[in-house]
Amino acid sequence: MKGSSGKPRAGAVRKKGKGQKVGTGGHSRKALEGKGPTPKAEDRPYHQAHKRKAAAERAAAKSGGRGGQRPGAPRGASGAARRSKSGDESEIVTGRNAVVEALRSRIPATTLYVAARIEMDDRVKEALKVATNRGIAVLEVMRPELDRLAGEGGVHQGIALKVPPYEYAHPVDLLDEVVDSGETPLFVALDGVTDPRNLGAIIRSTAAFGGQGVIVPQRRSVGVTASAWKTSAGAAARVPVAMASNLTQTLKALKERGVFVLGLDGGGDVSLPGLDFADRPIVVVVGSEGKGLSRLVTETCDAVVSIPISAATESLNAGIAASVTLYEISKLRAGSAE
Repeated sequence: MKGSSGKPRAGAVRKKGKGQKVGTGGHSRKALEGKGPTPKAEDRPYHQAHKRKAAAERAAAKSGGRGGQRPGAPRGASGAARRSKSGDESEIVTGRNAVVEALRSRIPATTLYVAARIEMDDRVKEALKVATNRGIAVLEVMRPELDRLAGEGGVHQGIALKVPPYEYAHPVDLLDEVVDSGETPLFVALDGVTDPRNLGAIIRSTAAFGGQGVIVPQRRSVGVTASAWKTSAGAAARVPVAMASNLTQTLKALKERGVFVLGLDGGGDVSLPGLDFADRPIVVVVGSEGKGLSRLVTETCDAVVSIPISAATESLNAGIAASVTLYEISKLRAGSAE
Protein backbone atom coordinates (compact mmCIF):
# COMPACT_ATOMS: atom_id res chain seq x y z
CA MET A 1 0.00 0.00 0.00
CA LYS A 2 1.29 3.43 -0.93
CA GLY A 3 0.89 6.68 0.96
CA SER A 4 -0.12 10.07 -0.50
CA SER A 5 3.50 10.65 -1.53
CA GLY A 6 3.49 7.54 -3.65
CA LYS A 7 6.07 5.80 -1.46
CA PRO A 8 5.31 2.61 0.44
CA ARG A 9 4.09 3.37 3.95
CA ALA A 10 6.38 2.11 6.72
CA GLY A 11 5.20 -1.17 8.10
CA ALA A 12 2.80 -1.79 5.25
CA VAL A 13 5.12 -3.87 3.08
CA ARG A 14 4.65 -7.60 3.56
CA LYS A 15 7.83 -9.55 3.11
CA LYS A 16 7.69 -12.63 0.99
CA GLY A 17 9.03 -15.66 2.79
CA LYS A 18 10.84 -18.46 1.08
CA GLY A 19 9.77 -22.04 1.34
CA GLN A 20 6.67 -23.58 2.81
CA LYS A 21 4.59 -21.47 5.19
CA VAL A 22 3.85 -22.77 8.62
CA GLY A 23 0.77 -22.36 10.76
CA THR A 24 0.52 -20.34 13.94
CA GLY A 25 1.45 -23.37 16.03
CA GLY A 26 4.89 -23.42 14.52
CA HIS A 27 5.54 -19.87 15.64
CA SER A 28 5.51 -20.91 19.32
CA ARG A 29 6.99 -24.36 19.01
CA LYS A 30 10.16 -23.50 20.90
CA ALA A 31 8.21 -21.75 23.62
CA LEU A 32 6.04 -24.81 24.06
CA GLU A 33 9.11 -27.01 24.47
CA GLY A 34 10.04 -25.11 27.65
CA LYS A 35 13.39 -24.98 29.39
CA GLY A 36 13.32 -28.36 31.13
CA PRO A 37 12.32 -29.18 34.72
CA THR A 38 12.25 -26.33 37.25
CA PRO A 39 15.47 -26.30 39.32
CA LYS A 40 15.24 -26.89 43.05
CA ALA A 41 14.87 -23.77 45.18
CA GLU A 42 18.36 -24.20 46.62
CA ASP A 43 19.82 -24.29 43.10
CA ARG A 44 18.30 -20.96 42.02
CA PRO A 45 20.82 -18.15 42.74
CA TYR A 46 18.10 -15.58 43.38
CA HIS A 47 16.15 -17.76 45.85
CA GLN A 48 16.47 -17.47 49.64
CA ALA A 49 16.99 -21.24 49.89
CA HIS A 50 20.10 -20.93 47.72
CA LYS A 51 21.47 -18.19 49.96
CA ARG A 52 20.79 -20.28 53.06
CA LYS A 53 22.55 -23.27 51.49
CA ALA A 54 25.59 -21.16 50.58
CA ALA A 55 25.74 -19.69 54.09
CA ALA A 56 25.54 -23.16 55.62
CA GLU A 57 28.38 -24.39 53.41
CA ARG A 58 30.53 -21.42 54.41
CA ALA A 59 29.77 -22.03 58.09
CA ALA A 60 30.63 -25.73 57.72
CA ALA A 61 33.93 -24.91 56.08
CA LYS A 62 34.71 -22.36 58.77
CA SER A 63 33.95 -24.73 61.63
CA GLY A 64 35.97 -27.61 60.21
CA GLY A 65 33.05 -29.67 59.01
CA ARG A 66 30.77 -29.69 62.03
CA GLY A 67 28.03 -28.49 59.72
CA GLY A 68 24.81 -26.64 60.37
CA GLN A 69 22.61 -27.62 63.23
CA ARG A 70 24.18 -29.75 65.89
CA PRO A 71 23.13 -33.38 65.93
CA GLY A 72 20.38 -33.93 68.42
CA ALA A 73 19.53 -30.25 68.86
CA PRO A 74 16.16 -30.06 70.62
CA ARG A 75 13.05 -29.14 68.70
CA GLY A 76 9.46 -29.17 69.84
CA ALA A 77 6.16 -27.38 69.84
CA SER A 78 7.17 -25.03 72.62
CA GLY A 79 10.48 -23.95 71.16
CA ALA A 80 13.72 -24.94 69.52
CA ALA A 81 17.44 -24.35 69.34
CA ARG A 82 19.06 -23.70 65.98
CA ARG A 83 22.18 -22.14 64.51
CA SER A 84 22.16 -18.46 63.63
CA LYS A 85 21.76 -17.66 59.93
CA SER A 86 24.35 -14.89 60.10
CA GLY A 87 27.24 -17.35 59.84
CA ASP A 88 28.73 -16.37 63.22
CA GLU A 89 28.16 -19.85 64.75
CA SER A 90 25.76 -18.43 67.35
CA GLU A 91 22.76 -20.47 68.42
CA ILE A 92 19.19 -19.15 68.49
CA VAL A 93 16.88 -20.52 71.19
CA THR A 94 13.22 -19.86 70.33
CA GLY A 95 9.92 -20.32 72.12
CA ARG A 96 8.78 -18.97 75.48
CA ASN A 97 9.39 -22.13 77.53
CA ALA A 98 12.78 -22.82 75.93
CA VAL A 99 13.99 -19.24 76.38
CA VAL A 100 12.93 -19.07 80.03
CA GLU A 101 14.57 -22.44 80.79
CA ALA A 102 17.77 -21.34 79.08
CA LEU A 103 17.87 -18.13 81.11
CA ARG A 104 17.18 -20.03 84.34
CA SER A 105 20.15 -22.29 83.54
CA ARG A 106 22.36 -19.20 83.24
CA ILE A 107 23.37 -19.99 79.69
CA PRO A 108 25.78 -17.20 78.63
CA ALA A 109 23.35 -15.48 76.25
CA THR A 110 24.08 -12.15 74.59
CA THR A 111 20.74 -10.90 73.23
CA LEU A 112 17.05 -11.39 74.01
CA TYR A 113 14.74 -10.62 71.07
CA VAL A 114 11.13 -9.72 71.87
CA ALA A 115 8.41 -9.05 69.29
CA ALA A 116 6.86 -5.60 69.25
CA ARG A 117 3.44 -5.50 70.94
CA ILE A 118 3.92 -9.02 72.31
CA GLU A 119 1.23 -10.39 74.59
CA MET A 120 2.81 -10.38 78.02
CA ASP A 121 2.49 -13.54 80.11
CA ASP A 122 4.47 -14.80 83.10
CA ARG A 123 7.12 -16.41 80.90
CA VAL A 124 7.81 -13.25 78.90
CA LYS A 125 7.91 -11.17 82.10
CA GLU A 126 10.38 -13.59 83.69
CA ALA A 127 12.57 -13.63 80.59
CA LEU A 128 12.71 -9.83 80.53
CA LYS A 129 13.46 -9.65 84.26
CA VAL A 130 16.26 -12.23 84.17
CA ALA A 131 17.82 -10.73 81.04
CA THR A 132 17.76 -7.24 82.56
CA ASN A 133 19.29 -8.44 85.84
CA ARG A 134 22.08 -10.28 84.00
CA GLY A 135 22.85 -7.36 81.69
CA ILE A 136 21.72 -9.20 78.54
CA ALA A 137 20.74 -6.84 75.73
CA VAL A 138 16.98 -6.76 75.10
CA LEU A 139 15.88 -5.81 71.58
CA GLU A 140 12.32 -5.18 70.46
CA VAL A 141 11.95 -6.33 66.85
CA MET A 142 9.16 -6.86 64.36
CA ARG A 143 7.81 -10.36 63.85
CA PRO A 144 9.33 -10.77 60.36
CA GLU A 145 12.77 -10.42 61.96
CA LEU A 146 11.91 -13.12 64.51
CA ASP A 147 10.65 -15.31 61.67
CA ARG A 148 14.04 -14.89 60.01
CA LEU A 149 15.91 -15.75 63.22
CA ALA A 150 13.74 -18.80 63.91
CA GLY A 151 14.17 -20.12 60.38
CA GLU A 152 11.73 -21.98 58.20
CA GLY A 153 9.22 -23.87 60.33
CA GLY A 154 10.59 -22.42 63.57
CA VAL A 155 8.14 -21.57 66.37
CA HIS A 156 9.30 -18.48 68.27
CA GLN A 157 6.09 -17.31 70.00
CA GLY A 158 7.38 -13.76 69.85
CA ILE A 159 10.64 -14.35 71.72
CA ALA A 160 14.16 -15.63 70.96
CA LEU A 161 17.54 -15.80 72.70
CA LYS A 162 20.96 -15.56 71.05
CA VAL A 163 23.66 -17.78 72.54
CA PRO A 164 27.29 -17.24 71.46
CA PRO A 165 29.43 -20.18 70.35
CA TYR A 166 31.10 -22.13 73.15
CA GLU A 167 34.82 -21.50 73.62
CA TYR A 168 36.50 -24.92 73.74
CA ALA A 169 39.78 -25.61 75.49
CA HIS A 170 42.65 -27.63 74.02
CA PRO A 171 43.00 -31.15 75.51
CA VAL A 172 46.74 -30.86 76.19
CA ASP A 173 46.35 -27.40 77.72
CA LEU A 174 43.61 -28.85 79.92
CA LEU A 175 45.98 -31.58 81.11
CA ASP A 176 48.74 -29.07 81.81
CA GLU A 177 46.43 -26.95 83.96
CA VAL A 178 45.36 -29.93 86.07
CA VAL A 179 48.93 -31.19 86.53
CA ASP A 180 50.14 -27.70 87.48
CA SER A 181 47.39 -27.50 90.11
CA GLY A 182 48.72 -30.67 91.76
CA GLU A 183 45.55 -32.71 91.19
CA THR A 184 45.32 -36.19 89.66
CA PRO A 185 43.76 -35.82 86.20
CA LEU A 186 40.33 -37.33 85.62
CA PHE A 187 38.72 -36.60 82.25
CA VAL A 188 35.86 -38.01 80.21
CA ALA A 189 36.13 -38.30 76.42
CA LEU A 190 33.14 -38.84 74.13
CA ASP A 191 33.42 -41.12 71.11
CA GLY A 192 30.51 -40.47 68.75
CA VAL A 193 27.98 -39.34 71.38
CA THR A 194 25.40 -37.21 69.54
CA ASP A 195 22.73 -36.50 72.16
CA PRO A 196 23.29 -33.08 73.81
CA ARG A 197 21.41 -34.25 76.90
CA ASN A 198 23.95 -37.03 77.40
CA LEU A 199 26.77 -34.51 77.09
CA GLY A 200 25.08 -32.26 79.64
CA ALA A 201 24.60 -35.17 82.04
CA ILE A 202 28.26 -36.22 81.63
CA ILE A 203 29.46 -32.68 82.34
CA ARG A 204 27.31 -32.63 85.47
CA SER A 205 28.64 -36.02 86.66
CA THR A 206 32.22 -34.97 85.94
CA ALA A 207 31.77 -31.96 88.20
CA ALA A 208 30.04 -34.02 90.90
CA PHE A 209 32.73 -36.72 91.14
CA GLY A 210 35.90 -34.67 90.96
CA GLY A 211 36.62 -34.70 87.23
CA GLN A 212 38.39 -31.73 85.69
CA GLY A 213 37.19 -31.73 82.09
CA VAL A 214 35.38 -33.34 79.17
CA ILE A 215 36.81 -33.96 75.70
CA VAL A 216 34.68 -34.07 72.55
CA PRO A 217 35.89 -34.84 69.01
CA GLN A 218 35.46 -32.23 66.33
CA ARG A 219 33.54 -34.51 63.96
CA ARG A 220 30.54 -36.82 64.39
CA SER A 221 29.88 -35.71 67.94
CA VAL A 222 27.67 -33.33 69.85
CA GLY A 223 29.05 -30.00 71.00
CA VAL A 224 28.12 -27.70 73.87
CA THR A 225 24.70 -26.47 72.73
CA ALA A 226 22.03 -24.68 74.74
CA SER A 227 20.41 -28.06 75.44
CA ALA A 228 23.66 -29.57 76.74
CA TRP A 229 24.30 -26.52 78.89
CA LYS A 230 20.78 -26.68 80.33
CA THR A 231 21.06 -30.41 81.14
CA SER A 232 24.35 -29.82 82.93
CA ALA A 233 22.43 -27.72 85.50
CA GLY A 234 25.10 -25.04 85.45
CA ALA A 235 28.07 -27.43 85.66
CA ALA A 236 29.14 -26.35 82.16
CA ALA A 237 30.15 -23.04 83.70
CA ARG A 238 32.63 -24.86 86.01
CA VAL A 239 33.86 -27.84 84.00
CA PRO A 240 35.79 -26.97 80.82
CA VAL A 241 35.10 -28.85 77.60
CA ALA A 242 38.00 -29.42 75.21
CA MET A 243 37.73 -30.21 71.50
CA ALA A 244 39.97 -32.79 69.82
CA SER A 245 40.51 -32.51 66.09
CA ASN A 246 41.22 -36.26 66.09
CA LEU A 247 40.14 -38.22 69.17
CA THR A 248 42.46 -41.20 68.60
CA GLN A 249 45.52 -38.99 68.20
CA THR A 250 44.52 -36.95 71.23
CA LEU A 251 44.20 -40.08 73.37
CA LYS A 252 47.65 -41.21 72.21
CA ALA A 253 49.08 -37.80 73.14
CA LEU A 254 47.55 -38.08 76.60
CA LYS A 255 48.98 -41.60 76.98
CA GLU A 256 52.45 -40.24 76.21
CA ARG A 257 51.94 -37.86 79.11
CA GLY A 258 51.15 -40.71 81.50
CA VAL A 259 47.34 -40.68 81.33
CA PHE A 260 45.65 -44.09 81.50
CA VAL A 261 42.97 -44.50 78.79
CA LEU A 262 39.98 -46.45 80.08
CA GLY A 263 37.24 -47.37 77.62
CA LEU A 264 33.68 -48.31 78.58
CA ASP A 265 32.06 -51.24 76.80
CA GLY A 266 29.59 -53.95 77.77
CA GLY A 267 32.00 -56.60 76.48
CA GLY A 268 35.06 -55.23 78.30
CA ASP A 269 37.52 -57.66 79.87
CA VAL A 270 37.91 -55.66 83.11
CA SER A 271 35.10 -55.32 85.63
CA LEU A 272 34.47 -51.85 87.02
CA PRO A 273 34.19 -52.60 90.76
CA GLY A 274 37.53 -52.39 92.50
CA LEU A 275 39.69 -50.99 89.69
CA ASP A 276 43.31 -51.32 90.78
CA PHE A 277 44.45 -48.30 88.75
CA ALA A 278 41.89 -45.71 89.90
CA ASP A 279 44.61 -43.61 91.53
CA ARG A 280 46.34 -43.00 88.19
CA PRO A 281 45.66 -40.08 85.84
CA ILE A 282 42.64 -41.34 83.87
CA VAL A 283 40.58 -40.43 80.84
CA VAL A 284 37.31 -42.40 80.64
CA VAL A 285 36.15 -42.89 77.06
CA VAL A 286 32.40 -43.25 76.53
CA GLY A 287 31.10 -44.66 73.23
CA SER A 288 28.02 -43.73 71.24
CA GLU A 289 24.56 -44.82 72.32
CA GLY A 290 24.18 -47.34 69.52
CA LYS A 291 27.61 -48.40 68.24
CA GLY A 292 29.71 -48.07 71.36
CA LEU A 293 33.44 -47.41 71.02
CA SER A 294 34.92 -47.18 67.53
CA ARG A 295 37.56 -49.69 66.50
CA LEU A 296 40.50 -47.25 66.50
CA VAL A 297 39.58 -45.85 69.89
CA THR A 298 39.19 -49.36 71.34
CA GLU A 299 42.66 -50.28 70.07
CA THR A 300 44.06 -47.14 71.74
CA CYS A 301 42.58 -47.91 75.17
CA ASP A 302 44.84 -49.32 77.89
CA ALA A 303 41.85 -51.21 79.30
CA VAL A 304 38.23 -51.74 78.30
CA VAL A 305 35.95 -51.84 81.33
CA SER A 306 32.45 -53.26 81.63
CA ILE A 307 29.80 -52.30 84.18
CA PRO A 308 27.99 -55.31 85.70
CA ILE A 309 24.22 -54.96 85.19
CA SER A 310 21.29 -57.32 85.61
CA ALA A 311 20.14 -59.46 82.72
CA ALA A 312 16.85 -57.56 82.62
CA THR A 313 18.66 -54.44 81.43
CA GLU A 314 20.23 -54.64 78.00
CA SER A 315 22.60 -51.67 78.35
CA LEU A 316 23.15 -48.27 79.97
CA ASN A 317 23.10 -45.04 78.03
CA ALA A 318 26.26 -42.96 77.76
CA GLY A 319 25.37 -40.49 80.50
CA ILE A 320 24.53 -43.12 83.10
CA ALA A 321 27.55 -45.29 82.24
CA ALA A 322 29.89 -42.33 82.67
CA SER A 323 28.24 -41.37 85.96
CA VAL A 324 28.57 -44.87 87.44
CA THR A 325 32.22 -45.10 86.38
CA LEU A 326 33.13 -41.67 87.74
CA TYR A 327 31.48 -42.50 91.06
CA GLU A 328 33.45 -45.74 91.37
CA ILE A 329 36.74 -43.99 90.57
CA SER A 330 36.06 -41.19 93.05
CA LYS A 331 35.15 -43.75 95.74
CA LEU A 332 38.35 -45.73 95.16
CA ARG A 333 40.45 -42.58 95.19
CA ALA A 334 38.86 -41.44 98.42
CA GLY A 335 39.57 -44.86 99.98
CA SER A 336 43.22 -44.86 98.92
CA ALA A 337 43.70 -41.37 100.34
CA GLU A 338 42.63 -42.42 103.86
